[in-house]
Amino acid sequence: MRVTQYDEYYHSSYPMQTLAGDIRMTTSTPHDDADSAAGQPAPTGNRREFLQRTGSSVAAMIVAGASGNAFSQTTTPGTPNSVKLSLIQDPNTEQAENTPDPNAEPDQRIGYAIVGLGRLSLNQILPALTASKYSRVVALVSGDPDKAKKIARQYGVRENAIYDYRHFERLADNREVQVVYIVLPNGMHAEYTKRAAAIGKHVLCEKPMAVSSAEGQQMIDACKKAQRLLMIAYRSQYEPMDRMIAKWVKDKQLGSLREFIAGNSQNVGDPEQWRLKRALAGGGPLPDVGIYCLNAARFLSGEEPFEVVATTWQPADDPRFREVEQSVHFVLRFPSGLTATCMASYASHESRFFRLQGAQGWAEMNPAFSYNGLQLRKGQLIEGKNAVTQIGIDPVDQFAREIDHMSLCVVRGQTPHTPGEEGLQDQRIVEAIYESARTGRAVQIAPPAQPTRGPDLDDENF
Repeated sequence: MRVTQYDEYYHSSYPMQTLAGDIRMTTSTPHDDADSAAGQPAPTGNRREFLQRTGSSVAAMIVAGASGNAFSQTTTPGTPNSVKLSLIQDPNTEQAENTPDPNAEPDQRIGYAIVGLGRLSLNQILPALTASKYSRVVALVSGDPDKAKKIARQYGVRENAIYDYRHFERLADNREVQVVYIVLPNGMHAEYTKRAAAIGKHVLCEKPMAVSSAEGQQMIDACKKAQRLLMIAYRSQYEPMDRMIAKWVKDKQLGSLREFIAGNSQNVGDPEQWRLKRALAGGGPLPDVGIYCLNAARFLSGEEPFEVVATTWQPADDPRFREVEQSVHFVLRFPSGLTATCMASYASHESRFFRLQGAQGWAEMNPAFSYNGLQLRKGQLIEGKNAVTQIGIDPVDQFAREIDHMSLCVVRGQTPHTPGEEGLQDQRIVEAIYESARTGRAVQIAPPAQPTRGPDLDDENF
């Protein structure tokens, strides 16, 4: 099966140890880069020769990271050029000023290879890389060479840094590539994660992680064995409004949580698209858009569900749903008594929302889960009156935030906030949802063996 035909349709944990001679960030000459990208590995030499050749302070710090002396947990690339201004407003009554950290210089940015040039890559990920602070695109992998060349020219990627799927392993010789961002149909995530890890690249993988928990575990094991980082692209966990709600929950501003209600729907068209093929998608709306509701329930509450009851609907007279469900409805139960009632559909007008209700207040986003235009409201008692507050904050590029977080994790050698374990837990719950729908019974969900999230991102640095 060729990947080319699916390329067009896609819209959408471990300490790093840098081995001697395995330096992925360089300032080598264009001639060296061309030889490397063309499949001719440039000689690395020893560490001293490397530092003399590059003269890069960041490269030196990354080399130091091999022995655990990389950037500290609060230091970001570009810090030497940081300028902080004195406050002129009262920080007790006004929003604190925060001069943004400077962008890393081009040669200090983490290099990404984008695997799959469909809608999500073209419309969101590649533009986000141009807006990022610590990241850049340096290579493309596609089954359509003509399209790849056009995109390469748009984003300044050298033509000899374009690869096809058959020769994917040639990325090993491109020292500019440190992270492979996998933006392929779900059924291909496991294969390309394992291939990327085997050639020494860190992996940022789109959600859902895989089409089975067995594949998800294989991805984690492959990256662990290769001592490479694995991050799953749960962009909503990097979005400021979602993070604000999670902080309210942690600070008990909503009181004890009672209910979470969420929906994510869209009306799909072409019955031949890969999302409607079980082997490539792993299911219908549940793993594609329903997973946003599932992950939000877990992330915002900070709890893990122990039971699910679910139903699915697959009409016999609609050619779009020959292989996958049209819609899914599920109810998750949590140890605190919280319930999450969620639905997802491929046959309803676009609708994306959630509400989290607590004893002392509620928070809702409508729209939620979208790339932009998010709206947040909070309901609570204010001076003895039930009040609803509309909260607006400066918009951000969610994709740039998650990509830059991955870059900082590579530089620092730290576990990403959403590592493979986070994706694996969602996959296990997805399987329980399908089992409940199939059997008509409640299905128990075992708690994860270990925490599924890594450290929080540096909000103040974005």
